Formats: sequence, structure tokens, C-alpha cells
Amino acid sequence: MRLLLVEDDDHVAAALSAVLAKHGFKVKHARNGEEALQALLPDEHGATPPFGVVLLDLGLPDQDGYEVCGKIRKRAATPVIMVTARADVRSRIHGLNLGADDYVVKPYDTGELIARIHAVIRRPKPGPPPGPPSGSQNGSQAGSQTGPPPGLPPGDDESVVLIGRMRIELLTRRVGVDGADVQLTRKEFDLLALLAQWPGVVFRREQIISEVWRTSWEGTGRTLEVHVASLRSKLGMPALIETVRGVGYRLVEPAAR
Repeated sequence: MRLLLVEDDDHVAAALSAVLAKHGFKVKHARNGEEALQALLPDEHGATPPFGVVLLDLGLPDQDGYEVCGKIRKRAATPVIMVTARADVRSRIHGLNLGADDYVVKPYDTGELIARIHAVIRRPKPGPPPGPPSGSQNGSQAGSQTGPPPGLPPGDDESVVLIGRMRIELLTRRVGVDGADVQLTRKEFDLLALLAQWPGVVFRREQIISEVWRTSWEGTGRTLEVHVASLRSKLGMPALIETVRGVGYRLVEPAAR
């Protein structure tokens, strides 16, 4: 997961970048609004840099962060989280009205910031409205098809996740390794599906407990460890789920090992 950090204070940026890197993010640092906007421009091949989220400070030296947010919204759908010392309600409302996906006030708890980053990247991404099928004369049929379009290989459907030898079918809640079904409990599947959303990104223990078990961390930590151990054993891939000491867990794609 690549992240664009827009922050004019190098010391703040360095400290935050270190924390984000520990959680599996690859950070690009922009020191002002112009650098941020340049980073979001398409490259020489016409491809837009794939940032998962933008952390935007409002007190930039060359232009106001609100203005930068408005410009970002005109050229990219990348989620934007404003990170600023402006705590008054009017500033928050103004930022959200300009298109920010979230607003975090300094000083903040880094754990909460990481949780907010995960929250915005999980939201459904806007896409173009469906058009009529090729050769169709009836526009009312558009969008009626479910599943992957004809001719796409397995895994191109968003409801299917392919990671190395493993296939996760989110809708049917089936998991296979090397073509053989793996029987998982409900919580084991929910845990695996959560980690598989963003391979390489560290999910905090508290966040996993909250999302999978719908409860708080107290008294549930041992349950999480047991489920992780069970997943490693059932999938036959002990290194697939990596423990990040003192933080949480992340799913490591086989090619990255």
C-alpha cells in the first residue's frame, strides 16, 4: 500500500513515515502542495500513481491545504485524510465539504490514525456507471450481469482473491489451496479475508479483534493467537501470516518472501 504524506515539517514527516512503514505502508513524502499535486500526475505512460490514501497537512508553505484538497479531488479519487491542528468545527466541516474523507486533529494517537487510514481504504471506490452490453439495444439490461465479465480468467472478479497457491471466494466463503478445499470456521475465514484485503499491510491486534469478533481487545488476545495458529496449520503455509511483534499481523504474499 503506497501512501502520499503531505507535510512541510521534515521532523514530523520522518517520525510518521517510520510508524507507517512499520505498519506496511510505503510512504512518499511531499513537502508542499505543488509536490503533492505533481506526485498525483500520470507518468510518461499515462498511468496514475497508485496511492491508497493521501495524508494532507493544511498548513503548507506554498498554498492552503484546503485548496490542495480541492485540486486533488479534480484529478484523483484517492482517499484524502486531513491531518491538522485546526480543531474548530467550522474547519472540519469545510474540509469534509471540499471532499476530504476524514479529518484528524493534531496531536493524535498514531493507533487511531492507522485505524482511520484502514477505514477509508476499505470504503467502496467510485466507478463509472455501467453501460449497455456490447451489441445490446436495450439500455435497461445494463448492469444486470453478476460475476466477472465473460472471458476473464478466475480471480478478475472482485469477489475472488488469489494469493499464490490460495484462492479465496468471498461470496461463497470458500478457500482453496492448490485446488483443494480448506475447511475453515466462520471466524477463521473472517480473519483470513480481513488480512487478504491488503497483503503486506499490518493490521493491529485491536483492529482485528474489533472487526472480526466485534468486541474490544480485553480478554480476546489469546483467541486471536489461536485462530492465527489454526489458519497457518490448515492452509499449510506457516509463513503466510506474519506476526509483527508489538503491533499485529499481516498477510505476506508468497512472491514477497
